[in-house]
Amino acid sequence: MQKIVQVVCVVLIAAAVMFGGRWYMYVARGSSPYDEVGIALNGYAPGPMRAWGCHKMQARFPGQLPPYGCAGPDGRSWL
Repeated sequence: MQKIVQVVCVVLIAAAVMFGGRWYMYVARGSSPYDEVGIALNGYAPGPMRAWGCHKMQARFPGQLPPYGCAGPDGRSWL
């Protein structure tokens, strides 16, 4: 039983590192704010992480329209 719990913990930690790392690369180093995988991961992120990611991308891409999930009520302004 202890071995099963250990394997499940390792799998959960590996998935968090993999998806979290991919999300961070999209937010901090992506070449475009319109990457489909990054937008999906940002949409599943908790509210504070999503807000931080949107603000980071707004600073990196100042003149562009926000991607889905970072758009304000009018769809053209950043959150």
